[in-house]
Amino acid sequence: MPLGSSLTTGLYVLSDLDSSSPQCVKLEDSESLALESEGDVVIGGFFPLHYVGPEQLYSYSSRPQLAPCSGFDHRAFRWMMTMVFTVEEINRNSSLLPGVKLGYRLMDSCDHVHTSLQALFSLVTRAKVTTRAQVETLPSCLAGSPVPAMIGLASSSPSRAVAHTLGPFSVPLVSYFATCTCLTNKQMYPSFLRTVPSDLFQVRGLVQLVTFLDWLWVGTIGTMDDYSQYGIQAFSNQFRQQGGCVAFHLNIPKSPTVAEIQQMADRLQSSSAKVVVVFATEGQLLDLFVELVVRNVTGIQWVASEAWVTARLLTSPRFHPLLEGTLGFSFPGVTIPGLKEFLLSVRPSPEPGMEFINMFWEELFGCRIEFGEYKTAAENPLCTGFEDLRNTESSYTDVSPVRISYNVYKAVYAIAHALHTLMNCDSGGLKGMCEKQKSFTSGQLLNHLKAVNFTNQFEEKIYFDSNGEPAPLYDIINWQKDSRREIRFTTVGSYDGSALVGQQLQMDHINIVWTKGHSQCSPPCPPGTRQARRPREPHCCFDCLTCADGEINNQTGSTECTKCPEYYWSDKDKVKCIAGVEDFLSFTDTMGIILVALTVLGVVLTTFITTVFHYFRSTPIVKANNSEISFLLLLSLKLCFLCSLLFIGQPSVWTCRLRQAAFGISFVLCLSCLLVKTIVVLLAFRSSVPGSRALKLFGPAQQRILILCTTAPQVCLCAGCLLGAPPFPFRNPTYQATTGKIVVECKEPWPPGFYLVLGYIGLLAFICLLLAFLGRKLPDTFNEAKLITFSMLIFCTVWVSFIPAYVSSPGKFTVAVEIFAILASSFGLLLCIFFPKCYVILLQPERNIKKGITGKYPR
Repeated sequence: MPLGSSLTTGLYVLSDLDSSSPQCVKLEDSESLALESEGDVVIGGFFPLHYVGPEQLYSYSSRPQLAPCSGFDHRAFRWMMTMVFTVEEINRNSSLLPGVKLGYRLMDSCDHVHTSLQALFSLVTRAKVTTRAQVETLPSCLAGSPVPAMIGLASSSPSRAVAHTLGPFSVPLVSYFATCTCLTNKQMYPSFLRTVPSDLFQVRGLVQLVTFLDWLWVGTIGTMDDYSQYGIQAFSNQFRQQGGCVAFHLNIPKSPTVAEIQQMADRLQSSSAKVVVVFATEGQLLDLFVELVVRNVTGIQWVASEAWVTARLLTSPRFHPLLEGTLGFSFPGVTIPGLKEFLLSVRPSPEPGMEFINMFWEELFGCRIEFGEYKTAAENPLCTGFEDLRNTESSYTDVSPVRISYNVYKAVYAIAHALHTLMNCDSGGLKGMCEKQKSFTSGQLLNHLKAVNFTNQFEEKIYFDSNGEPAPLYDIINWQKDSRREIRFTTVGSYDGSALVGQQLQMDHINIVWTKGHSQCSPPCPPGTRQARRPREPHCCFDCLTCADGEINNQTGSTECTKCPEYYWSDKDKVKCIAGVEDFLSFTDTMGIILVALTVLGVVLTTFITTVFHYFRSTPIVKANNSEISFLLLLSLKLCFLCSLLFIGQPSVWTCRLRQAAFGISFVLCLSCLLVKTIVVLLAFRSSVPGSRALKLFGPAQQRILILCTTAPQVCLCAGCLLGAPPFPFRNPTYQATTGKIVVECKEPWPPGFYLVLGYIGLLAFICLLLAFLGRKLPDTFNEAKLITFSMLIFCTVWVSFIPAYVSSPGKFTVAVEIFAILASSFGLLLCIFFPKCYVILLQPERNIKKGITGKYPR
């Protein structure tokens, strides 16, 4: 592009109808305002001087009118004036672009796509600057634009629109504040570069920040533009991957109504998430924050993106209760020498191109200037001319340190260094001057701009990577009150997106001021519990359920409980496994004491009856009942009572081996005696002839042999079981899950052995019952068969009931059931057989005579 190319009159737009190459269609002259200065090379610039864009109303019956923007942004005006300052600084620098004067043409983008495109075409086509070259009658549209490079824009959506327009013509666009990751696409935006890192790194840093501070339950607020949509989406995805949950997301419309603002405020107030991540600009947030202030909302921890984290507009005293403690990422700031003095030297002027300065002056001081095309409300007083910027405090005059302004500063210097190389300023020209007459294209400048690599006065290396982006460096900003109770942007940490993962985030905990220490839908479950996710809610929302018995959890926030090893059980807090409590029927248990007492009672009664029978052994009633068999029966009953003691207490090797053998042999001996007594009674009373041989053939010797023969099989069976598969103590964990105790019991290696022992007892009992039943109608005076029948009915009933109760009883109650069966059957035999005789012996001795026994005693 020749340095002498001038700006020409008119506005042109692209048209590719019926043409293989872009053409220009001339529109009407634009009335867009611009802050401009002549120069050999003119750099364009776009700044959002107004943060409320115009509302376009299309009737399609008349030409659309350019509606004015509103909401003057002092900070954006500082960015614009920083570019002016930088251009003038470069023009004064004899070592950079010597002999070449840089000019500028700065436009108001209104932070809106439509106004940004209007400003773009006005910038490249409107003739306001005249240079030494011949004025061309018609430029070849953007390809012949008199502005070879442009700086802007502040927001991502307008930047995408402008970059997409400039890309096919290789016109460089260097942004100082557009951070959307979408702009990294070099196929769609080949001529786009920026001095601000992509949101890709900011999002990673914000995720690390909120998780580092244990904020896992957050809300998000954004707008409808690309910057917010891409940023919120990337943050939400990465945040969920780190275990966080997004409680809600609010979208601020471009022109929100009062009802929409109130609805968003209601959602913020009702949410349990008290940490809110916001991707928006201060102008877009202003209405919502005003509504929250009116409602006196406090207690929200705001996490700001770089778009508003250093916005002075939101630091007025009325926002302090709401926004104090805000945390966010910002770009590293510096103090630019001479910038503040330059900013304070600005004065209004009636000269063309000074309209923005005049607007600023009227806005800041609340007065109106007589000259100028754009005036404020007529009721404002006239400006006196004695207004002094030094006596004001605003985001315009706040320059220590500057961040976005520094990005503007770096962008201008990057273009200047690219021009310096392109124009051979180091090697060509007279007296070391640049080749001013050299023609170049915007594409050539773009190539040199991509290759820029220099170190500025702040010792920062300025370069662009393959995506046209700088090194991703951020400061972590915290909104804190100073001694004057004013909000200051305090740097409390840093983030280096290019460093190793563990070294990216550095924070100073001591100096941080925040609102919320934790933000969680549900606090982490303490040890001894586990997390149970609530249905249809994010995974951060859960209930804490106590670990089941036998399970523990000694960690906070665990989702599972761990089962204790075998023979171990969880403690009462469910945080550690302890050795399981052994459970058995002990002598100190209430049930054990009762059973021991019944056993002792049975032994005492048996001993008492034995003593009575021995004392009255010469009486007829004792002699008639075969005293030898009676004493053996009493002995066996005493053994039956005593064997129950082997079932009480902690099982040992010997008690396990003896208990079933003693039980089986004792009862078989008892039943053998009853069998003999029953046979004797039947033979005695069924003999038709006195002195019958049948009774003599079944004398005492035969009775002893029968007892021995019926007892011997049980002895052999018990001995075989003890030798082949002896019972042993066993810690049974089966009931640990329900009772928490380990049952110590005797394990039967061969269960059929026990049932054979029990079955043999049942066989003898059945035979006794059958024989006794046959003799039930003997004379009433001495009907021992009836007593044996009744006792055997009790015995059989007890042991038939015993089997299902034994099988279904848990733990130590199995042993208790068996002891109860032993005692019940033993008491039944003892009382039914011997109590009537003792009654006669002790209380009715007159019946204890031979006549009484034969039935001849008068009643």
